[in-house]
Amino acid sequence: MIEVLVVDDDVRVAHVHAAYVEKVPGFHVAGQAHSAAAALTLLETLPRLDLVLLDHCLPDRTGLEVVREMRGRGHQTDVIMVTAARDVATVQAAMRQGVLQYLVKPFAFTGLRAKLEAYAELRRTLDGGGEAEQAEVDRIFGALSASAAEPALPKGHSPTTAELVRRSLMNAGGPLSAQELADRTGVSRQTAQRYLKLLERTGRATLTLKSGDAGRPEHRYVWAGRA
Repeated sequence: MIEVLVVDDDVRVAHVHAAYVEKVPGFHVAGQAHSAAAALTLLETLPRLDLVLLDHCLPDRTGLEVVREMRGRGHQTDVIMVTAARDVATVQAAMRQGVLQYLVKPFAFTGLRAKLEAYAELRRTLDGGGEAEQAEVDRIFGALSASAAEPALPKGHSPTTAELVRRSLMNAGGPLSAQELADRTGVSRQTAQRYLKLLERTGRATLTLKSGDAGRPEHRYVWAGRA
């Protein structure tokens, strides 16, 4: 479980972002803070913290000042800026201070989910340890950007159904056929097949074949671990 601190000066917005985080499998909100001072206190007192979702416009200090203070105190906790500040100077300063990602407000749940799932993929890659050839280095550096954008749905596809199918396949823990997915979601087999093929085309699902009745192979799909 990835432990997250949500920092935003607006209590309501912080609650919304925390609710978004809790909806992403593998993530847990360890705490919320509404000022720089409160965020730095939680950094010292929480037993474990992996990631900070950090607003820039805080009442007592800026988010970038919080990052500098964190590093000065020896905290290597990862940071994703979540802010309405979109001037290039602030973005550049965030990059120079080692901020992993920068998400501009306002955004939908899918935008934050993509950042979090890309972050989780990066952690899985780094947890492997060992030495890295150039291809592996490129994959590490590209992990956060590879899933940054939510692919646009083709005409005739429903965002609600796409999210239902995506989440059902991701939570399945193994390959599913179109009929099995239809049974789980309540959509027709044809609809399930159409959305599964879309996931496969966008690289978010992998097609596998299993021998079925009368020797006919059955198409089964497994979540590929991307946003």
